[in-house]
Amino acid sequence: MSYLEPLFWLALLKIIWINVLLSGDNAVVIAMACRSLPDRLRRTGMILGAGVAVGMRVVFTAIIAVLLGLPWLRIVGSLALMYIAVDLVLPEEAEDGGVAAHDSLWRAVGTIAVADLVMSLDNVVAIAAVADGNWALIVIGLVISIPMIIAGAALIMGLLSRFPVLVWAGAALLGWVAGEMFMSDVKVLEYLGESVVHNVEYVAAAVGAALVLAIGWTLSRRRSAHSTGSHGS
Repeated sequence: MSYLEPLFWLALLKIIWINVLLSGDNAVVIAMACRSLPDRLRRTGMILGAGVAVGMRVVFTAIIAVLLGLPWLRIVGSLALMYIAVDLVLPEEAEDGGVAAHDSLWRAVGTIAVADLVMSLDNVVAIAAVADGNWALIVIGLVISIPMIIAGAALIMGLLSRFPVLVWAGAALLGWVAGEMFMSDVKVLEYLGESVVHNVEYVAAAVGAALVLAIGWTLSRRRSAHSTGSHGS
């Protein structure tokens, strides 16, 4: 498929559209991970995070066909995603001002990278299917998607700043995705059967969201109490 063929541009539009549609969760992660950064570092964090996310999509697409067939992959991924969701709702710990900004920036970028690695399974499968092995399509389509992901993250970040309760809603969304991912693992499908998994998929997703909220709320209270006690002493 050459650049001059209409099918190339049609496939490119499909890849961009798929990436934007399936990157809603990733935009949430970018916004939540960068929300506590100083104003001067937020845009940098968002750009670096989105760039890392898209770059990892390109690499991940090359190995996804092998990885998706491995048992336990989605289970491990779902647990990692739940950890990330809980970590995002915990209050920031006090750090020395001179180091905090730099450390927080790269911590935010790292969080975005790990979350994107976990959450991009379905995304890269769809992109690989459309591209049909054409790496030019994959790279160009994902690079064009960067501004769209950043725009989505910027919008969400503005809402998070005005309505902090949305941070918890975003964490619950990630927990929901983790629950769905857990149930789609090869081993779970083998053990329970496709019909059972299909019937309880939404229940598992709801349980994942509830676990994130419960664990996040408990740890948040403990960290806040510890911080208050430290300041009091």
